[in-house]
This record gives sequence, structure tokens and C-alpha cells, in this order.
Amino acid sequence: MGRPPILPADKKLGLLVRVMSGQLTAAEAAREAGVSEQSVSNWRRQFIEGARNGLAGESGRDSEEASRIAELTQENAMLKATIGELYMELRKFGRGIPSRVPMPRGKIRPERRVN
Repeated sequence: MGRPPILPADKKLGLLVRVMSGQLTAAEAAREAGVSEQSVSNWRRQFIEGARNGLAGESGRDSEEASRIAELTQENAMLKATIGELYMELRKFGRGIPSRVPMPRGKIRPERRVN
């Protein structure tokens, strides 16, 4: 049997409000949504965690994004420094650095020897 269709967040929220207020049991909400009772329990846990984080002034996604941005910024700076060091090494050894490398056109054929 395949996965049930994904329910919109507002539908999940409506069911959770009814479950948490005692109007529905988790089993009844699961039947109404066409999902397992475990899914309803997971939604409730996620809802409570999200509310707790929101009241604490932190958003899980925002803190994850900020952490990832900081990590990528640090990696970017390291890569730029590495490129700069390699560029200086090439200049030190007197090798020219072409601004553009020409791409061969057509098939590359070996040169013919004429005797």
C-alpha cells in the first residue's frame, strides 16, 4: 500500500486542535485524515516542539539556516584564501596564467607527417 497523500498544514492543525481540546481522539483524527494514529502523534509532538521553540524566541529552521550560512561563509573564505595562495605560487614560478583557455573545435586529430 502506498503512502497517504500529504495533508495541508491547516488541515493537520484543525485536527490537532480538536484532538487537544478533547473533541476527537487521536484514532478518530487518524481515520478522518486517512493516516495512522502514529502520524497524528507525530504531528502533535512537532506542534508542541514548534510552539515551545516559538515561545522561547527561536525557530528551529532559522537557527539551522544561520548555522549553515556561517559554515558556508567560513568555507568560502578558506577557499578564497587557498585560491589566492595558489595564484601567488604560480606567479612566483613565472608561469603565465591565461585569462581564458581556448577550447578545441571539432575533432582533435593527430598531425599527419609528410615525408
